[in-house]
Amino acid sequence: MAASSLRVQCVLRRATVPSLVVILGATGTGKSKLAIEIGKRLQGEIISADSMQVYKGLDIITNKVTAEERAQCAHHMLDFVDPLVRTYTVVDFRNKALDRNKLPIVVGGTNYYIESLLWKVLLDTGVTDGGQSRKMELEKLGGEELHKRLAEVDPKMASMLHPNDKRKIARSLQIHNDTGVPHSHWLEEQRQGGDGLGGPLRFPDPCIFWLHADMAALDQRLDARVDEMLATGLLEELRDFHLRYNQQKVQDDSQDYQHGIFQSIGFKEFHDYLTAPESSSQQEKDKLRDKGVEALKIATKRYARKQNKWVCNRFLKREFLSANLCMEGCVWGRVCVCVCSLLQSRES
Repeated sequence: MAASSLRVQCVLRRATVPSLVVILGATGTGKSKLAIEIGKRLQGEIISADSMQVYKGLDIITNKVTAEERAQCAHHMLDFVDPLVRTYTVVDFRNKALDRNKLPIVVGGTNYYIESLLWKVLLDTGVTDGGQSRKMELEKLGGEELHKRLAEVDPKMASMLHPNDKRKIARSLQIHNDTGVPHSHWLEEQRQGGDGLGGPLRFPDPCIFWLHADMAALDQRLDARVDEMLATGLLEELRDFHLRYNQQKVQDDSQDYQHGIFQSIGFKEFHDYLTAPESSSQQEKDKLRDKGVEALKIATKRYARKQNKWVCNRFLKREFLSANLCMEGCVWGRVCVCVCSLLQSRES
């Protein structure tokens, strides 16, 4: 294994153009652990593709890597957006994330963040914060009304979106309002020259790994992770964040769990617990706490299935090389072989 690792490092040193490694998978499958191993041994740097981890705060609930893990390998796109900012977009993420010189190792669970780095399909209309504000105003309308408006200006896009998907509908309306061009037209134009899955690739021959686990085993692992979060101070973190950033919004009836870090899985699930009257008995508080814990476990497992569904829809429509790998022992060796082969082919 040592010789194989050395051979890969030699190949990497000779490569003149950095490749792109992407690690996909549901939450809890060990993506961060594998990314750190690749980063350490292949002299790469990790790009976190997680829309909640860009914000400062809520380190436990968003499952950020620890300071010790960050010390092992350089990490980017973590902890730099103020939690009160509601207008940070995937365009902002893409523009900042791509400014790297070393081997980029993209790891995370936010699908559209990953897509923005893999494909040249992300629409950048130069929209300002005012455009984002208009989008949020649109989202306050009912789904049926939004869908009706979109059908009038972009029937093709409307046919692809469910009336309940208010955020995507509002985004399409915003694009049409700002550019005068239907969103569907922009997407068709940008997909030209692609492979049918997402348009032209941003990086040639990206190396993509999918960490997949038996769902029954993963469910148990995710439940255990929530229990570990509780043991490491989850409730204290949520309580502190609520007092600093959300309590006043609740009192003003202006709380918003649909934008920014406030939409993190695990924050809104504890809303009743965090906003319980001071006069509540300990038994009542414990009941609300247990309700939040159960809601968090359910939401986390639901999100894991959503992530897997995205991988299947976006990557498994074409032939791919599949291998059953156990996390301990042999994953790293096979990853080395794949990355090494990719870089060698690009040198020739």
